Amino acid sequence: MNVEMIPFGEGEACLDWLSVARAIEAGHSLPRAQIGDTFLYRDPDTMLTRSAWIDGLGIAVKTATIFPANPARDKPAINGAVNVYSDADGTLEAIIDFHLVTKWKTAADSLLAAMKLARPDSRRILIVGAGTVAHSLREAYGAAFPEAEFAIWNRTPAKAELLTARFPATRRADDLAEAVNWADIVTCATMATEPVIRGEWLRPGQHIDLIGAYRPDMREADDAALRRARIFVDSRETTLEHIGELKIPLEKGVIRAEDVVADFYDLPAGRFARETDEEITLFKNGGGAHLDLMVARHILDAWRGR
Repeated sequence: MNVEMIPFGEGEACLDWLSVARAIEAGHSLPRAQIGDTFLYRDPDTMLTRSAWIDGLGIAVKTATIFPANPARDKPAINGAVNVYSDADGTLEAIIDFHLVTKWKTAADSLLAAMKLARPDSRRILIVGAGTVAHSLREAYGAAFPEAEFAIWNRTPAKAELLTARFPATRRADDLAEAVNWADIVTCATMATEPVIRGEWLRPGQHIDLIGAYRPDMREADDAALRRARIFVDSRETTLEHIGELKIPLEKGVIRAEDVVADFYDLPAGRFARETDEEITLFKNGGGAHLDLMVARHILDAWRGR
């Protein structure tokens, strides 16, 4: 059995953002994924396993270990791998670096949504946050909107300055409200538990991309933003009842489940789309093991074809 071992650097050299986004779109034309998550704990450490099976694409098992004390030992806090199995006979085909799949899945998820929901003439993009995901977002959005000007806002301005120095046509934003109103696209990747994006700052025609919240107690946009926007998600199954971004306003009666217009499984029918130039579109990137599988399969195909 020939098992491909795909490390981060060599694997990344085979990829481009538009192709990965298209691979996610293509994956949603296949039968709906079966998904299962498992958590194991040994305080303060965690092991998370996310699995997905898509008929016609295969099986992926993504395992992450989170050891908070590792940075003090000069080791990364998060480690892991993605195992890809054959759809035909269940044999192991590849072991792919965890960080490679996560990076390209996360940003390409948001990129696909923006390619469908943002106005094609968008030329001003604000990134809220300046961490690892923000770096990936600058790469990804730059690929789809090559003529855009970028601004980065972060609670710690020095971190935003470090990120702007790595890219052309990228500046630091100091006033978040002004920067949000300036932008055609706002992509938000923070660890906020209380909203940082306020509906009163928004203007017609914008696209809002929310990534950071992943727990039931986390939100990046307030109730007013949700009320003003047409709401989209990557997967109803992995967002509505699991992530505070939508779970909290649903429980409060601010929005209803029917207010979520579409998820990526509505792409083939054309429902995942902007309707007017004036509407505000809001997308919640929830991730999910099925997206890991779609991206991991694409990485394996690109690796074999390099």
